[in-house]
Amino acid sequence: MSNEKRKLIAGNWKMNGLLQEANDFMDAFGGNPAPDVVEVALMPPFTLLHSMSARLAEMGVALGAQNVYYEDKGAFTGSICPIMLRDAGCHYVILGHSERRSIIGESNAQIRSKMNAAWLHGLEPILCIGETLEQREKGVTNHVLAEQLAILKGAPKSAPLTVAYEPVWAIGTGVTASPEQVVETHAFVHAELQRLGHDCRVLYGGSVNPGNAEELMACPGVEGALVGGASLKAESFMEIVQAAAKVAG
Repeated sequence: MSNEKRKLIAGNWKMNGLLQEANDFMDAFGGNPAPDVVEVALMPPFTLLHSMSARLAEMGVALGAQNVYYEDKGAFTGSICPIMLRDAGCHYVILGHSERRSIIGESNAQIRSKMNAAWLHGLEPILCIGETLEQREKGVTNHVLAEQLAILKGAPKSAPLTVAYEPVWAIGTGVTASPEQVVETHAFVHAELQRLGHDCRVLYGGSVNPGNAEELMACPGVEGALVGGASLKAESFMEIVQAAAKVAG
């Protein structure tokens, strides 16, 4: 169970970012302007974790990874284990992102194995859940989310956890769920988490930008954001952080 009640603004860079771009970003961002009410985290590609770790820590920004494998070591070419992420300075790891589910074909069972490995080595998973447009139009959103959250059955109640609700139809499309949809769905997710015995932050993700961040952060049940494209530019990411601070403060 997490006692962390600050809003979390986490930037997922996906497969973007070279060393010079990372340095330019950190020069321009400067640091977390409101650490009492907002936590800030960045998830760059694996190649930038070590090089960004110390400086982000000095800036009051947590470091996270975009994926992890569930073995500690061995002949798993191309994979990264939790121990390597801890060695690089990571606190968070994104798991279950819709792009991993749809493009790579990750199953709920694989995601749970990764969560177990993350917990074993002191990482906090950011578990991504979300429905496709077809599923929402069919009215089965809650059923889909419940199935995705069911992997938490039997998980330690004290295990650190953050959940990110990301409607698949809103990721990278410029389309954002309406405040009514966000409030309704977050209420269901919180209720389902409580039923499963977990009390944790629930973030919203899906085309979050400086123009809609304040409205989204003000929605009941929204305790932060998982930001994609808008996290690649220091100015836009800072505006989202400031919007969260304004709402939280």
